[in-house]
Amino acid sequence: MEPLEVAIIIGSTREGRFGPVVANWFAERAAGHGEFRTDVIDLADTDLPAALSGRPTPEVASVSARLDRADAFVVVTPEYNHSYPAPVKTLLDWHGTQWQAKPVAFVSYGGLSGGLRAVEHLRPVFAELHAVTIRDTVSFHGAWSQFDDSGALIDPDAATAAAKAQLDQLAWWASALRTARRTHPYAA
Repeated sequence: MEPLEVAIIIGSTREGRFGPVVANWFAERAAGHGEFRTDVIDLADTDLPAALSGRPTPEVASVSARLDRADAFVVVTPEYNHSYPAPVKTLLDWHGTQWQAKPVAFVSYGGLSGGLRAVEHLRPVFAELHAVTIRDTVSFHGAWSQFDDSGALIDPDAATAAAKAQLDQLAWWASALRTARRTHPYAA
C-alpha cells in the first residue's frame, strides 16, 4: 500500500519554545507506525507573511506545495492565552484548498490544561476549512516535566498508547479520504 503523507506542523515560533521536543517525539511515533511518511513543517522556518494581501510569496508557495502533498495533518500546538498561536492562524488563513477533505489530528502541550483549549479553538476553524478533525488527542499536561533533557518521555506508556490510537484513527481517515478524493474530487 502507498504510504500516507502526514504533515506534522509545529505551531509555536517563540524563542525557547518546547514544540520541537513534542513534535520530534510524535514524528518518531508516526514514522514507526508503518502507514505514514512524515514531513515536519516548523512554522519558525517558514517566514509566512502575517498580512494576507496580494499574491502568495515564494515562502507561502513552498509551504502550499507541502500541504498539497499531505494526506493528513497533525498540528502540534501549545496554548497561548487559552487559544492557539498566531502563526497557526496565519498558516490556516494563507491556505484553503490544501485542508479540504483531509483529516487533522492534534498534539497539544502546556501547563495544567495541556493545551486542550487551543485544540478546542482549532476544531471549528478546521471545520470551516472542510477538514475532518480526529476526536482523540494526545496532550501533555505540565509538558516540561514529562520529558528528559534528551527529549525522551520519562514515563512513556500512556502517551505512547494515546499516540498509537490517534495514529490508527488518522490512518483510517487519511486512507478513506484519499480514496474518496481520487475517485470523486471534493467540491467545497
